[in-house]
Amino acid sequence: MALVSPKKVIIDTDPGIDDAMAILFAFQSPELDVIGLTTTYGNVKTTMATNNALHLCELAGREDVPVSQGLLTSLRGAAKERIADFVHGSDGLGNTYPPPPKTKAIDTFAPDFLIEKVNQYPGEVTIVALGPLTNLAKAVELDPTFAKKVGQIVILGGAFAVNGNVNPAAEANVFGDPEAADIVFICGANILVIGIDITHQVYWTGKDLEDLGRANGRFSKYLYDASKFYADYHQSAYDINAIYLHDPTTMVAALDPSLFTTAEGVVRVQQEGICRGLTLFNNTKKKFHEVSEWCNKPKIKVAITVDADRVSSLIKERLIAP
Repeated sequence: MALVSPKKVIIDTDPGIDDAMAILFAFQSPELDVIGLTTTYGNVKTTMATNNALHLCELAGREDVPVSQGLLTSLRGAAKERIADFVHGSDGLGNTYPPPPKTKAIDTFAPDFLIEKVNQYPGEVTIVALGPLTNLAKAVELDPTFAKKVGQIVILGGAFAVNGNVNPAAEANVFGDPEAADIVFICGANILVIGIDITHQVYWTGKDLEDLGRANGRFSKYLYDASKFYADYHQSAYDINAIYLHDPTTMVAALDPSLFTTAEGVVRVQQEGICRGLTLFNNTKKKFHEVSEWCNKPKIKVAITVDADRVSSLIKERLIAP
């Protein structure tokens, strides 16, 4: 039997406690070859996201992985950013305040890095997007061939069967840059979207976190300490003794899509008004009479179901491993 080469992955990220879980999960997964991290804002400002990404690479002994810093604001330069320090702590890592990284980001701008790697490995690169889609939208605008050359884009974003987590209409990553999200969703790339209707089904209980804290895994104590702040947020915001595994679930989708079922259709994003950031998914077969902004747009895959127990267990297995 021929050996299957690891999947080349770039992680576009705003670490972020669950980003940290996803990144370390990827480093613990021989099926994935992480060829770069690109940084964006969201859970923290972009510059802090860069420092956290460098720190996580050092923690994993993967200083060889290039970290490329992305845009500091939304694609159109919105004056007000939404930074989720109340979810992830002022340092993005649960107020654990790790030491400054010894390494530095590469000089290449994140959208240019994405274009460079996609052109270097056409059809082979999977981009796992864990924050607002600003860097990807910029890459689409800079290189008209980008969408066709990228192997796949796996996105954490949108709320397709539940209310949003920023407000009733919008999920955080899409809300962070609705214009960028809309550009990416209709760019023509091979896209799989994991919405929070999926990730809210995948969680660790308080007992799972205690198991993490007692384990002798390579990253288990680190993640347990970082997750205390995250767990407190979930208790206050959702009244649950558990944490949602948004970003690591999305990484699992890149690793093993068989754990999810999907539907195909066109996704658009509301740009203005009270529902700014709303994701609308049209997977009907109806042919509409009126010509509109929905017509002749590329379809993408949206996750509909998840084997939540298996995904949660797989994340736990990898993150408590030596």
